[in-house]
Parts: sequence; structure tokens; C-alpha cells
Amino acid sequence: MKDSNKWIIKTFVITFMLSIIFNGVSNALLSKINIVIAFLVLIVIIGIGIFFDMIGMAVATCEEAPFHAKAAKKHKGAKETIKLIRSKEKVTSICNDVVGDVCGIVSGSLSALISVTLSNTLGINTFIITLVVGGVVASLTVGGKAIGKKKAIDNCNEIMYFVGSVVHIFAPIKANNEVDRKKVKK
Repeated sequence: MKDSNKWIIKTFVITFMLSIIFNGVSNALLSKINIVIAFLVLIVIIGIGIFFDMIGMAVATCEEAPFHAKAAKKHKGAKETIKLIRSKEKVTSICNDVVGDVCGIVSGSLSALISVTLSNTLGINTFIITLVVGGVVASLTVGGKAIGKKKAIDNCNEIMYFVGSVVHIFAPIKANNEVDRKKVKK
């Protein structure tokens, strides 16, 4: 199977699993908690979407050259940052398309659930509540992403180094497996 076909299948599976997890957790929380906590969960989901959108923009605009010196000086996360930048098509797809779009869809469905709950609780027309909540969610999402994109472009090196440092925490397991596979092939 071609690598591009494998990537499409992986993306589909990752998106499906993230959607189930985000929807399941948010819906389970909403049914058991008060409306204030539901709004906080909604804000967190919007924040996750904005954060990953920033990472996607940062990796798309970042150059790898500044990280070679850090990698030569053995700075933790520099090699991972270089790998992320070299895979910017996949990283932007995961961050912007998979995580970002899943967060957008989940925040939309969560805002609909919140609207119905508010309508039933306050006795206000569902149509009006849905318009207001949907408008707030859209404004927070689009406005947050606009601010995040500007910050990501202006601070792409710092953001990517942070992401590379986080990835570094999980890299030793993967790196050891890659080393083992290379030894087996020889």
C-alpha cells in the first residue's frame, strides 16, 4: 500500500477515535454536572483547538536551521523539533485538520447540548439560546485562532521548541524501538 494511502487511513482512524473520546467525555460530563462546569469544558475544548491550530501554524512557518545548533549542543527536544519541521505536512494535518476540526465539531455539539439545557432550565426559547451560544462559541473559536495564528507566526521557533521538548519526553521509547529495528535488519 502506498504511504499516502496509509496516511489517509491513519488520519481517518485518529480522527474517529479523537471524536469518540472528546464527544464521549464532554457528553458524559454534561449529563452529570452543572451548566457552569459544562461551559468550562466547552472553553477547554475550544482552547485545545486553538492551541493545536497554533502548533500547526508554527510548524508551517518555522525553519529548521535554528535548531541544528541546539541539536549539536544536545539540547533536549531539538532533534524532535527538527523531525517535526521536516514532517510539517503531517504535523499541520494532525494539528489543524484532525485535532482542530474535531474540537470544532465537538464544541458545536456541546454548545447545542448546553443550549437545550439552558433553554429547559431558564424557560427561554431554544432558538434564541442556540443563536447566542453558537455566536459566542464561533466568536471565541475564530477570534482565538486569529490571535493564535499571529502569535504562532511571530513566535514559531519558541512554540516549536516547546513542542519538540514535550515530544522528547516520549521519544526515548520510540527511539529505542527504531534502534532495535535497525540492528535486526543488519
